[in-house]
Amino acid sequence: MAATSAIPRRGLFIGGGWREPSLGRRLPVVNPATEATIGDIPAATAEDVELAVSAARDAFGRDGGRHWSRAPGAVRAKYLKAIAAKIKDKKSYLALLETLDSGKPLDEAAGDMEDVAACFEYYADLAEALDGKQRAPISLPMENFESYVLKEPIGVVGLITPWNYPLLMATWKVAPALAAGCTAVLKPSELASLTCLELGGICAEIGLPPGVLNIITGLGTEAGAPLASHPHVDKIAFTGSTETGKRIMITASQMVKPVSLELGGKSPLIVFDDVDIDKAVEWAMFGCFANAGQVCSATSRLLLHEKIAKRFLDRLVAWAKSIKISDPLEEGCRLGSVVSEGQYQKIMKFISTARCEGATILYGGARPQHLKRGFFIEPTIITNVSTSMQIWREEVFGPVICIKEFRTECEAVELANDTHYGLAGAVISNDLERCERISKAIQSGIVWINCSQPCFVQAPWGGNKRSGFGRELGQWGLDNYLSVKQVTKYCSDEPYGWYRPPSKL
Repeated sequence: MAATSAIPRRGLFIGGGWREPSLGRRLPVVNPATEATIGDIPAATAEDVELAVSAARDAFGRDGGRHWSRAPGAVRAKYLKAIAAKIKDKKSYLALLETLDSGKPLDEAAGDMEDVAACFEYYADLAEALDGKQRAPISLPMENFESYVLKEPIGVVGLITPWNYPLLMATWKVAPALAAGCTAVLKPSELASLTCLELGGICAEIGLPPGVLNIITGLGTEAGAPLASHPHVDKIAFTGSTETGKRIMITASQMVKPVSLELGGKSPLIVFDDVDIDKAVEWAMFGCFANAGQVCSATSRLLLHEKIAKRFLDRLVAWAKSIKISDPLEEGCRLGSVVSEGQYQKIMKFISTARCEGATILYGGARPQHLKRGFFIEPTIITNVSTSMQIWREEVFGPVICIKEFRTECEAVELANDTHYGLAGAVISNDLERCERISKAIQSGIVWINCSQPCFVQAPWGGNKRSGFGRELGQWGLDNYLSVKQVTKYCSDEPYGWYRPPSKL
């Protein structure tokens, strides 16, 4: 199959079918590895958002919710399992679309598709288990009352997702939202929407009830903002930049609308002097160079014990030189392009500013010489960094790692926590007691010990500080889309007796 012939032309997926955007506008799809335009996507507007929200609202309440929102969890699980099966069937095709759209290596994209299927399967199981958890009793101090809890879908949810893991990040929201009984409007990033639109095709194939999932594409200002501010959307779940997250919070606060936010990061990786250096180097590279560093949890601040810093950096450079940087469709590619020209320019500006502020570009920092087209950046290692530098403080979202040395455990923890963000952190040491101490001391929602970036659908994912709030994945991901209702019953045959009865005439 030729790469360009794989690009389908889709409309907006609204109410179970395809439709062209209201203004008829479309946005180009550019392959970031070749800079060639390979297709287009619909550019939705507020009018299209209105149609999508209306379809989701209708699906939520249709026939009193009997077909979806109030249906047994096993009913919804059947659809989620069917979606997972289709994802598996189309794995190679979806991985190719993801690679052409985002520039990530084909092997990485194929792994992402496996994770997408696993996520739908996991939440299918939780949907089935949800029925058995209803009417959970509450112990009360008064015998004449009984109380229990119902968990109900929160309603129509708006899901706004990023471009770095296009279908996977969408699935982290879509799968638990549907498992809970919500209906949804998904708005993926305009930079990488192809696989999310294909998800609409899969939903049509498996017969998902119309309007349960609607997918609109387009610019954030024209489609994302109207979705976030829509009065008939009951919750917004957003993954993306901290600045956009702030605007969504402000908008949602006007309607007292709940939000969950997974935002930026500037995560630390602390390496002590008792480690196997090559093992630690590989984790440091995986923590910042996988997916071209376009990872919100990337451990992009590397803290090295001074006793091993020089040896570690020598090996880090040697390993970085061995990374295969190529067209992401080539076998063995481990570093593809970044997603767009705008992202490329942003990352190069970070590197230039670091150099101007006095940091040392130890390795990388430029376009690979053998790649004349495409938005490729060498893995970049920056030393002689001070804590006031932009490269230390701000999220780059590219294959760029900055390094500082430390002497003591206390100093390492202080440097690790020297950030407004709090998504993730990591420590590598053979002293497991020290690792446990540091895991408690790092101010983040995720801590990795002797590794970086493993992610499992069963474990909670999310941060604190300016990295947002709320948790995705695991049972916590399902809880994101459930409302808790208390039901209390008076069980006595006797009057309550608080008021004296009126005198009998």
